Amino acid sequence: MKILVTRPSPAGEALVSRLRALGREAWSFPLIEFTPGRELARLPALLDALTPDDLLFAVSQHAAHYAGAELKRIGKAWPQTLNAFAIGRTTALALHQTSGLHVSYPHDREVSEVLLQLPELQNVAGKQALILRGNGGRELLAETLTARGANVTFCECYQRCMKIYDGTEEAWRWQSRGVDTLVVTSGEMLDQLYALIPEWYRTNWLLRCRLLVVSERLATLARERGWQDILVADNADNDALLRMLQ
Repeated sequence: MKILVTRPSPAGEALVSRLRALGREAWSFPLIEFTPGRELARLPALLDALTPDDLLFAVSQHAAHYAGAELKRIGKAWPQTLNAFAIGRTTALALHQTSGLHVSYPHDREVSEVLLQLPELQNVAGKQALILRGNGGRELLAETLTARGANVTFCECYQRCMKIYDGTEEAWRWQSRGVDTLVVTSGEMLDQLYALIPEWYRTNWLLRCRLLVVSERLATLARERGWQDILVADNADNDALLRMLQ
């Protein structure tokens, strides 16, 4: 098994290091990178607008990191009376470490549907909900909270930017190295990888690789693109990916 990890830095490099420590051949090939979000400067005012027991959501560890760094930069403390939530364990840890808040999160699958099943999110009518996110994403979370009567506001804390590569060059590189397993953790990156690789390499190499993804939704998307050998990890963190790759 020769593995290509498309996760962004630093998570991608961390997974590759762990795989190599286990004697596996693996390379990092990040498809996206992160930059500060366009609404980061609005974050202090958005937090000030929340009242005790209002809701704060972080949908990724990057949202928590960028939000925390901005508040630290201006010397502002996180309000400590909010009910905080995260999409999964890694994000919850990141938000807790930067804010000091107790953070609730779903323990089985890191998806909006499971987060929305938490008992604390059933009766949210009249509450303010601030969602810290990247440029787009987690519309289901906002729509469902709104339908339950919450007043939802987004704050774009970071942006995902596509890294630019020469598709033919990269396809030749990875095929010639014998890469037969791909790790892809978002639909955006799956589409990007599919579009990047020229048609001949796509047919003769890319779609013949085993694909490790992090949700059934992503597996469905991959089947629609033409992949057949697909594994679904039980979570999006490196621990779950590593278990699957072993």
